[in-house]
Amino acid sequence: MRILIVKLSSLGDVVHAMPAVQDLRQVYPEAQIDWVVECAFAPLVLRCKGVHRVIACELRRWRSDLLSGQTRQEWQRFKADLQQDNYDAVIDLQGLTKSALVSWLARVKPGGKRYGMANQTDGSSFEAPARWVADVAITLPARSHAVTRARQMCAQALGYTLPFYMSFGLLAQADKALPAMRNVAFKTGLRGVVVLAHGTSRQDKEWPLTHWRALAARLNSAGFGVALVHGNAAEEAVSNAIASGLAHAQVWPRLALDALTDSLSSSAGVIGVDSGLSHIAVALNRPHVQIYNFDTAWRTGPLASALHMSVFARPTPDVDAVWQAWQDVSASIAPSGFAPL
Repeated sequence: MRILIVKLSSLGDVVHAMPAVQDLRQVYPEAQIDWVVECAFAPLVLRCKGVHRVIACELRRWRSDLLSGQTRQEWQRFKADLQQDNYDAVIDLQGLTKSALVSWLARVKPGGKRYGMANQTDGSSFEAPARWVADVAITLPARSHAVTRARQMCAQALGYTLPFYMSFGLLAQADKALPAMRNVAFKTGLRGVVVLAHGTSRQDKEWPLTHWRALAARLNSAGFGVALVHGNAAEEAVSNAIASGLAHAQVWPRLALDALTDSLSSSAGVIGVDSGLSHIAVALNRPHVQIYNFDTAWRTGPLASALHMSVFARPTPDVDAVWQAWQDVSASIAPSGFAPL
């Protein structure tokens, strides 16, 4: 069986679709599973266990420069790559016009089908072409976690019961982590390094700088180093401000997505706002606290686990609440910095 997953973006949404791939692998172990995704997130999908082929596109950029010769050439190359195989099932997990277009362009075998969403779910985007293009439009529960929605979509499309065990299947190479993340306990005597993922594309999701600094100081006092990550100059400035004056703080260089995943996998845990990096931490099964200024953790936050917890308050959670959550999820970390993988 050949299955094509269409989930183009964004980073957190791509991570949330990974358990559906692991379900497919469990039910159809011989299946070839390909995935269409935006180029920016292709390095992460390449780390998803069981993905045979990653078909990368740049629809976001192409839309802004439709008439250029470069766009036309890249579009033709993408179409040729997409249509290289014929599929038994094309499953659109995005539910948008752009993903419906990709689904429509993909080739299906005789008897093969395209599956799309029939309805919008609470808090998620949906556009009508996703339903029109589909050979089979699937109705999903109106209130559904992003991970569960993707898993249910695939299960209903191919007629199987959701496996009890859930895994993201995100593979990391700890030996390729930043040198500062290797053998931390042996080299420094610290219990490990906690990554603070403060960056977000939405200002209303940010946590105050004073809170980050207070939290980082508490982590140092408890025997943890802190690492700060950033994806642009503004986030780098915040990282430097958090690290300033701390005894055990490191500001990481700007890393490619796969290299960042490797280094996150070697951390003692991650504390972050609702962002793609936080969702990667959950997929890597690192002890993790996710900070919410909105009551949306039911849709995108960590699912029930002793290692993962979300903290919500308006206008924003205080340091004590986040610190208590960290103590809860990090209870399994030994003095050597060990935490279960």
